[in-house]
Amino acid sequence: MARIESRARGRALQALYAWDVRGQEGLERVATTVWDDLAIGPEERKFASQIVGVVMRQGADIDAALTEVTANWRLERLGAIERCVLRLAAAELIRGETPPKVVIQEAVRLAERYGSAQSARFVNGVVDALARRMGRL
Repeated sequence: MARIESRARGRALQALYAWDVRGQEGLERVATTVWDDLAIGPEERKFASQIVGVVMRQGADIDAALTEVTANWRLERLGAIERCVLRLAAAELIRGETPPKVVIQEAVRLAERYGSAQSARFVNGVVDALARRMGRL
């Protein structure tokens, strides 16, 4: 199951990234289009859609929480990958079903894979601070 969840996080990131760079188009529509185009299976799609659903419902709260822990960085100034990985991790922390250490580890892995080593270090620090602020660590 962990392997499916890891792949699903990547799928959620793909949807969040596509939504972020497209601008005004709805997240649910973008996610469905991306996952249909990639022929994502039902198990991956289910987990990814749970994460994306939290971002859809609580996006403003997530961005506000991230802004608080990225004191020297405005979200709109971050790279799209970093911003989307942070939103994904925040949504997973809000869901509360995955241990915070796993959320951090998976966010770092995604940032490293799709961004850079520097992105991974930044994401690690921000998600750790967010988890602490939320009382999850």
